[in-house]
Amino acid sequence: MAKIIAVHSFRGGTGKSNITANLAALVALGGHRVGIVDTDIQSPGIHVIFGFSQDNLKYALNDFLWGNCQIEEAAYDVTKAALTNPSGDRPRLFLIPSSVKTGEIARVLRDGYDVGLLNDGFQAVSQALSLDYLFIDTHPGVNEETLLSIAICDRFLLIMRPDNQDFQGTAVTVELAHRMEVQEILLIVNKVPLGMDHGMLKGQIETNYRAQVIGMLPLNAEMAGLASSELFAIRYGDHPLTRELKLIAHRIMT
Repeated sequence: MAKIIAVHSFRGGTGKSNITANLAALVALGGHRVGIVDTDIQSPGIHVIFGFSQDNLKYALNDFLWGNCQIEEAAYDVTKAALTNPSGDRPRLFLIPSSVKTGEIARVLRDGYDVGLLNDGFQAVSQALSLDYLFIDTHPGVNEETLLSIAICDRFLLIMRPDNQDFQGTAVTVELAHRMEVQEILLIVNKVPLGMDHGMLKGQIETNYRAQVIGMLPLNAEMAGLASSELFAIRYGDHPLTRELKLIAHRIMT
């Protein structure tokens, strides 16, 4: 059964979806079958990073949640678009997007959905596609879906920025995870400004949150310049930021 990696942030703008996409691609390049589910149904967007157009979309995660399809029917193979020179059964990368149609987003906001179906869907798609890892790109903040992701994941990956609002919000999320007895809470500090003492910041966060910091990613002009148009780690394979992302991917796999 696939290892489930829930990737979360308390606020938007932390770079969560970009980090999720890049880590999933790097894990796939490690020779694995990897899936990504965009459960940020209210504001979906991770598909853009893969150059995936929803114009040709037959089914989305929304359709599964409303009983219109099996979840594997909403999974799209983005391996060739995302990775360089893929061959054979591995690596493989699949994306389950949420719909960007205004009416469907409005329906979610108005009527909600059965969050419990997500767990069934995660297990079903992992089996149907023989996945080794399943990344869940969550909606920021704390809601029912966040609690489900915390409860069922094998690794809970929290993305935060080094500012006071993120410190306070992340503290709430980490405390929830501790209360739910999550075995592995991993933190990534993103967009760290030049000149900030990484060692001191890492030590403070680990002490306060009782969780391991597995990455300190600098504020980066090239990443910002891509504007979520493609995968940074694939475009800039030898970049120092990519090397940091590879270390995090290796940590996830071990």
